[in-house]
Amino acid sequence: MHQRDGIRGPVRLILAASVVVALATQLAACSDDSTPSGTASKAASAASKAASAVSEAATRAGDAVASATAEAGRRFDEFKGGVDAKSEVKTAGAASPDSDGRATVKVTATNPTSSAKSYVVQVDFRDQSGNLLDTTVVTVDDVAGGGSKDATARSNRSLTGDVKTDVARAARH
Repeated sequence: MHQRDGIRGPVRLILAASVVVALATQLAACSDDSTPSGTASKAASAASKAASAVSEAATRAGDAVASATAEAGRRFDEFKGGVDAKSEVKTAGAASPDSDGRATVKVTATNPTSSAKSYVVQVDFRDQSGNLLDTTVVTVDDVAGGGSKDATARSNRSLTGDVKTDVARAARH
């Protein structure tokens, strides 16, 4: 998944607000008798509003990840009697956008036992720096003994930029 300049939405907002704040600070510091009255305070007010908007956007993004992480925990709590199976599950690596802009990735569970098992898998979606963008849980039901089965993990929201995936945890029963 690519985005122009490689900068995600919240990061772009933070950078824009930083520029506005810096310019407003410079304008206020350079105010003299030739500056129209109130120009510096108007710029500072605009900078403050921009910073508030950036903070709010970052909070919303953080809330979305926290909510998805809590949901993943709940799904694992429902999966009773499971054993750690992280080494038995792989993702295809990089995610691809679907028609809604959500990141998707193929998940493959390989069952080393002799009987059919089901898997619950938490897939994390991360940016190139390793920052968590989203997390989701996918189930892979009835994987034949000694066999493999695929499923698709889909992010909870639209993600932009180069998105990597990894199996955060997996259990089978």
